[in-house]
Amino acid sequence: MRNAVAVTGMGMITAIGDDVAQNYHSLLQKQHGIKTLQHISGKHQHQTLVGEVAWTDAELIEKLGPEVPKNSSRTSLLAAIAAREALSQAGINVAENMPIILGTSVGGMDIFEQHFPYLLQDSQLIQRRDVGDSSRVLAQLLGSNSLVTSISTACSSAANAIAFGARLILSGRAYRVLVGGSDALSRFTINGFDSLMLLSNELNRPFDANRNGLNLGEGAGFLVLESTESLKKTAKPILGYLSGFSNANDAFHQTSTSEHGEGAYLAMKQALASAALTPRAIDYINAHGTATENNDRTEATAILHLFKDQIPPFSSTKAYTGHTLGASAGIEAIYALLALQQQLAFANLRFENTMDKPALKPIADHQPTAIRHVLSNSFGFGGNCSTLIFSHEQSLY
Repeated sequence: MRNAVAVTGMGMITAIGDDVAQNYHSLLQKQHGIKTLQHISGKHQHQTLVGEVAWTDAELIEKLGPEVPKNSSRTSLLAAIAAREALSQAGINVAENMPIILGTSVGGMDIFEQHFPYLLQDSQLIQRRDVGDSSRVLAQLLGSNSLVTSISTACSSAANAIAFGARLILSGRAYRVLVGGSDALSRFTINGFDSLMLLSNELNRPFDANRNGLNLGEGAGFLVLESTESLKKTAKPILGYLSGFSNANDAFHQTSTSEHGEGAYLAMKQALASAALTPRAIDYINAHGTATENNDRTEATAILHLFKDQIPPFSSTKAYTGHTLGASAGIEAIYALLALQQQLAFANLRFENTMDKPALKPIADHQPTAIRHVLSNSFGFGGNCSTLIFSHEQSLY
């Protein structure tokens, strides 16, 4: 067997839990975390429905300790919470000589926008907006002196960070990496999606005929990926394998996917090819499923195109957490691994009415089933479509 990519650590924080165990419990209980916005003042506070992490910035800093750099963004703080859990599960105390790849959509916008009137007086605040600052802060807190970089491809950011980390391992440039994504809510994000008329004033309903938009969320999800060659001499538990991945672009529109979902179709098809799997090998799809009219229709169209009359159970977990943007693929990668470990496909909350064109139904209740391979989709603005496949078995690549 050639070298493959194993997952040895997972860590996360979302609106439904401060760690992996709490998130899994909430999923099992069908308990979502979408409530009215609390932490950001302005016209949207106490009105807009979001999946908000309960802790304030001050409370997150207290959890992390006094070594947190001054003016660290909420994106950085959430990333550090999740990353530390992932490293701990993997038995890694310090991330020295360990590459860190962070995916994020808006980086430190949450702190940048608070100080906009004062930027000319303090240029450091401009630096905190840079998406690279979040990975720099993370590396400083974790003790990494290796490659540290950020990827920002909108809502597929974390998926591309995970894929980049896998490439480092498969090419022999690293034997273990920390990969994932983090994004915090901000006025910029909320106002931006509001201007696009994509926000729902109700709880989101992925793949339902009566869906009317998304609820934004925030959080972070990180994985420790390790080379199976490097694990041969250890007894470290393996949580699953990243057996396939792909990135494609349908080059259609800045904020919507093409009518027939070409980018989504290509990403899924190419991910299957990289894992040497056929569509019939997939036992569960963690769909992107934003509950917008465009995404759910075109993603379902792409799924039908690829899987034809053998469509596996599929659902969107954004009904629990909201759409966490650049963090979503990191968070949902962990949900995919939990599905593998627990042999359980998660319910698509609030599904009642089948949409048309195409008339595909997500699973409305938890479904115990034999799961060997999970396909997880993440599609971003600009047509950036990415797919990850997690498996029980090693892939030949």
